[in-house]
Amino acid sequence: MTSNVQGCLTSREARTILQAAPTPTTAAKLTTRRLHALLRGSGCQRNIETWIDRLQAIFREEQLRQLPLVEEALGRQAQALLLQLDAACRAADDLAEATGEAFGRHPDATIITSFPGLADLTGARVIAELGDDRTRFADARALKAYAGSAPITRASGKSLVVHHRKVKNQRLAAVGYVWSFASLRAPGPRAHHDRRRAEGDRHSSALRNTFNRMLGCLHHCLQSRKIYDEHVAFPPRLEAAA
Repeated sequence: MTSNVQGCLTSREARTILQAAPTPTTAAKLTTRRLHALLRGSGCQRNIETWIDRLQAIFREEQLRQLPLVEEALGRQAQALLLQLDAACRAADDLAEATGEAFGRHPDATIITSFPGLADLTGARVIAELGDDRTRFADARALKAYAGSAPITRASGKSLVVHHRKVKNQRLAAVGYVWSFASLRAPGPRAHHDRRRAEGDRHSSALRNTFNRMLGCLHHCLQSRKIYDEHVAFPPRLEAAA
């Protein structure tokens, strides 16, 4: 099953099954063969038998029901709404495909997608928010402040407080969270994130710090026209000699 099938109406599998069985009564009558055909027809290729067992168990559970005529009317309404949802999902898929194609032709696409955690859609959002004017940000610190990844330090007397920025580019900060989370599959970002966690950071703070580090690397790579190199971005830490 696709990653968004679990409880998500925008998945093709969920929409296909709901269109065929829009009421609890019709869903409970779905046979194994029928569910197999519906899942296959929606594009599902893996773990079909597992999902059939899970769906049948859910559909056949005892639950509150409407009167038969009311349930049938609500089922017709659900089918009508699903037609609108299908159209919106197809439009979103077409837009995502067009965005990926346009981003692939951008001269910075190779550099951006060389970073772990960035692909066509997330890379397109990054370049859309950063722009392609390399003089826009004087240095990496200005870019990090714009993205909200750089912390703010406030000192007053003996008080010293460090907290995250609230005034920032929200769209860039949102894609930065996705980027840093996806980058944890790579050894360098994972080690950096885990080290921050070991030092006491919460998960969100460690991700923001990872995003801050990656954003500085991206600024350097775009300015120097170099692709991402993990050994340069995350050099091995030298342990203190005993």
